[in-house]
Amino acid sequence: MTIRSVELIQDLIERTHININQAKKFNSISTEKLNWRAEQDSWSVLECFEHLNLYGDFYIPEIKIKIESSKTQSKDNFKSGILGNYFAKSMLPKEKLNKMKTFNDKNPIGSKLDKLTIERFILQQQEMLNLLEKSKKIDLNKTKTAISISKFIKLKIGDTFRVVIYHNERHLVQATKVLK
Repeated sequence: MTIRSVELIQDLIERTHININQAKKFNSISTEKLNWRAEQDSWSVLECFEHLNLYGDFYIPEIKIKIESSKTQSKDNFKSGILGNYFAKSMLPKEKLNKMKTFNDKNPIGSKLDKLTIERFILQQQEMLNLLEKSKKIDLNKTKTAISISKFIKLKIGDTFRVVIYHNERHLVQATKVLK
């Protein structure tokens, strides 16, 4: 996938605004409903948000450090890497969400959660918007980040943004389905 860098960033900014607006809608629902699970081993709405917060705790500082230490200048085009494009596409929500195994340190099942979990997610997304703005000045191809499953695998920062933001979308779809 090749796309103009400014178009990619703008798309990701728009998706993040949509994610924030969706998250805000959950605040009008009772904490009891937000903690309800369809099955014992499925996640509640708040567990979906906590899962995203746990990933945000890794990726936001990682992205921030890489942007701040980047010595590269912005390039016109972003060309997704093979692995990065694969991970990003696999995160996009589909009609029937394919189940993925979650690492234990990112699995919030059984956590005691309240609406502050949603507020934390919203704050993380506002920070993500800030990082997307800052990323306009760097080369999205040459600046690379570690990923949560391995410090040894590096993705282009443009792909990292895609993976994280698409992952957020995926679990917001899941959270919405929990309530239905």
